[in-house]
Order: sequence, then structure tokens, then C-alpha cells
Amino acid sequence: MSEKHLKFNSKTIHGGQHPDKAYGAVMPPIYQTSTYAQTTPGGHQGYEYSRSANPTRTALENSLASIENGTYGLAFASGLAAMDAVIKLLSPGDEVISTNDLYGGSYRLFKKIFEKFGITFHFIGMQDPGVVEKYINPKTKLIWIETPTNPMMNIIDIKKIAALSKKHGLLLAVDSTFATPYLQQPLDLGADIVMHSATKYLGGHSDVVVGALVVKEKDLADRLYFIQNASGAVCGPMDSFLVLRGIKTLHVRMQRHCENGKAIAEYLRQHPKIEKVYWPGFADHPNHMVAKQQMKGFGGMISFITKGSNYEDAIKIVEKLKLFTLAESLGGVESLAGHPASMTHASIPKEEREKSGVVDALIRLSVGIEDVTDLIADLEQAIA
Repeated sequence: MSEKHLKFNSKTIHGGQHPDKAYGAVMPPIYQTSTYAQTTPGGHQGYEYSRSANPTRTALENSLASIENGTYGLAFASGLAAMDAVIKLLSPGDEVISTNDLYGGSYRLFKKIFEKFGITFHFIGMQDPGVVEKYINPKTKLIWIETPTNPMMNIIDIKKIAALSKKHGLLLAVDSTFATPYLQQPLDLGADIVMHSATKYLGGHSDVVVGALVVKEKDLADRLYFIQNASGAVCGPMDSFLVLRGIKTLHVRMQRHCENGKAIAEYLRQHPKIEKVYWPGFADHPNHMVAKQQMKGFGGMISFITKGSNYEDAIKIVEKLKLFTLAESLGGVESLAGHPASMTHASIPKEEREKSGVVDALIRLSVGIEDVTDLIADLEQAIA
């Protein structure tokens, strides 16, 4: 059976993968080498230096391309390194339209690093695609979106934004970290680039830091490969191996993340002490119908606010949790809790944070794959 006919659950295991040519190893070996022997200058077996390419990283990049229905995959040292490569496609004077509710590290990269090189960023709400067009001008070159957004779980219509970007000849990049390729495939909806912090769900075990880009067009891929090699922010062979291993169980893990996420979102919503729960699966969540159309499920990421709470109340709750670990990051098999205002989004000025809903009382959960009754009991004792 040809790979293009494989279903997603088979692609996570077999997509872009072949037994090792040397000894038939089913899993790609960890090629822990920096350089490769040549028979004559330029005479090699496809690899000459591991910054440019490494067989273990190639196996990961082929897998990434397969599960995103793309053609070319690129693996980086982190999600931010992958983003950095995308912005390096631009030149001084160019403008970017970005989601206003996005990961704090993304905001910091845009504002603190690239703005001083003459690139202008507009941070706006994109739930209504009509608003985006008002910011497009001759200097606009890229639209950058997250969906679902971090941490407010806002849903952006990828297909409509893609139509807008094509109308104006712009690149569209989608950070699909929260959704994963299991739930959402932006390239099929018209995006040019899909980005993942593979540290999260793709790795899935909180033991590696890696970033990923996937594209369909060769010219765009060639430009990004050049930046990847020239800038050098690549992941090592061990990191590549760990993410590749994680991808092989992505589909079964995501099923449980979604099941547990739904149960916990519904539990929180009926809790008398909870003011608001942010989860795309609720029928009254903004753009719920868009989420229903472009996603296979609603994921395991949830944010909430308790009634009458403030900064101190939120801190007390996350400190009392026992099964949920208070930690940065998300997407691992274990459940994590975070306080965005002081952790993941602390690099965004308070006034800007609160405009998009990231208030001091907000708590974010990454629901893992433990027994959901244990997770609910932990939340119950912490909130009580």
C-alpha cells in the first residue's frame, strides 16, 4: 500500500519511515556523529556534516511531513528556533499580522528580537477574519496565527484566513501546537507553513525540546532549509529519536487527552466556585462551529477562573494541586498546571496580557492521560 493512502494512525508509525539499510533496524538508529567520511571531496552518501543533515533527524523530518500531509519537514532545536527561521524569511520594513493572544515566548521573539531589525508586528484578535484585512497593506508579508490560542483557547478560521492571505499574496503560518496533526492539519486548509513546538504533544513525555516546520512548496522549503543550515539551530540525533518515538503513540495519547479534557472541562463548568471555563468543545465557546469543522476533537488544554479570584487565589490553587504538577510546558502524558500571568506569558506586559483575557486569576491546565477520576479529585481538593 502506498503511503499516501495510509490513514493517520498508520502514518504516525510508518509515515516516511523505512528499516535501516545497514542492519534492518526497525527504529532509525541514533547517528551520534558530527561528520561523515568522504571518498573524495564531495563524495559522500548524502551526509557530510550533521548541522546540515543527520540521518536520525531526516527520519523525524520525513515523519513530520507525513503526519501533516506536507512534503517537506524541518526539525529545529526548539519551537522558538523554528519560528525564528520563519521570520528570517522577511526583510527590514516588512510587516506581520499576528494573533494577539499567543504564547509569551512568541510575543517576546517578535517584539524584543525582530522589531529592532525593522520588522513591524500587529497583534490583533483574529476570530473575525474580516478584521484581519483592515491591517493588510503593501508592506505586509506574513500572517502568523495560533489556533487554539494559548491560553485563551480562541479558535481562528484557518480556511478563511488562508483565502485572505492568498488574495493578497501573503504567507500564512499556523502554530498548531495545541491541536497537533491528530486534531488539525493546517496545510490541508490552505496554510503555507505549519509550526509545532514538538516539545509538547509530539514528543509527549516531557523529556525533549524540539521545534518543527512542515510545508508543501519546494521553493519555500528550500529557503527554510537554507536558513536552518545557515543559522544552525538544529536538534541533535537523540532529540530527533525521542520525538520520532513520541509520534508513534501520538494518536492513542491524543484520544485520551481529548477524553480527559472533555470530562474535566465539564466538571469545572458545573463547579459552584468556577467563574469561567475556556475550552473549544463547549457549544457557546466563541467560534465553536469553526473548531468543529477544522478539528477532529477539542484537545486537552483548558483555562479557567474561579469566582471572585485574584492573583493570590490562583497561586494558592496551583500550589495545592498534587497530581497536576505546577510546571511550564504542556502536552506530556502527565497533567500540568500553570499560571500564565507569572509563567508562560510573563514576558507580555500586563496591560497587553489583560486585553486578550490573560488576567492574573487565570489558571491553565494541560490534561494528561492519567485516570480522570483522580484528576478531578485533585482539582476538587485544590479548589475547595
